[in-house]
Amino acid sequence: MQANPHIKTCLIIGDSVTHSLSPAMHNAAYKALGIDSQYVFLARQIKKEELEKAIQTDLRAKDIHAFACTIPHKENIVKYLDDMDGTAKEIGAANTVINTKGNLKGYNTDWKGAINSLLKHTSLKNKNVAILGSGGTARAIIYGLSKEGCKVNLFSRNNQTATALAEQFRCHTYSWEKREEAASSDIIINTTPIGRDDIATPLPGEYINENHIVFDVNYKKGNTPLLNLAQSKNAITIDGLEMLLQQGMLQFELYTGLKAPEDAMRKALSI
Repeated sequence: MQANPHIKTCLIIGDSVTHSLSPAMHNAAYKALGIDSQYVFLARQIKKEELEKAIQTDLRAKDIHAFACTIPHKENIVKYLDDMDGTAKEIGAANTVINTKGNLKGYNTDWKGAINSLLKHTSLKNKNVAILGSGGTARAIIYGLSKEGCKVNLFSRNNQTATALAEQFRCHTYSWEKREEAASSDIIINTTPIGRDDIATPLPGEYINENHIVFDVNYKKGNTPLLNLAQSKNAITIDGLEMLLQQGMLQFELYTGLKAPEDAMRKALSI
């Protein structure tokens, strides 16, 4: 990619980013505000083992204004940053990085994006919430839920990260094989990649009913298998596009200092 000194380049980095709608969403926002001659948003595939080299040789470059992190970089990026805001430090993950003359500062907009998505459907105080997964997105959402006064139960395939999260945020952790316990929750949130690129579901249908709110941070055309299953049970569903929008609006404001044009960004995501 050739640098254009007149354009501030923003990226989403991850593995993979081929499915990402972030470029379409942000570029639509730039166009709506008439600043598309100043900003461009692109996707860049960076594998986990390539992240350190990319930071050293590319992502600190003067033409890179900012970048968003998705799987698997939200936690790994932390050790390469020069600074983080207080929330990102507390969460221990960053999904948004601003480059100021080679100095990289991390932020986290995931937590607020998730909470805003949930608050469109329910109050959160004293709700019982089951979280599936224990990666960077789970960390951010658990942080937000704890601030809202929720009781969080964590189900993970990674005992080490789950235990660390449970200690930090005072939530309860269960083995992945005990996912039937999620059925007693008010809200079920999938933060694993299960169902993003396949037809698997992280939770069997018998554990979902019409009283649940089921939130999948993934998104795909025609809904994820988990959300299709939840809809068949008449549960309230929230897909990853709403979270993408909500956190993306906050990112946009960090990138540009301007109020995000919600309608244009929502239209770009077709939601």
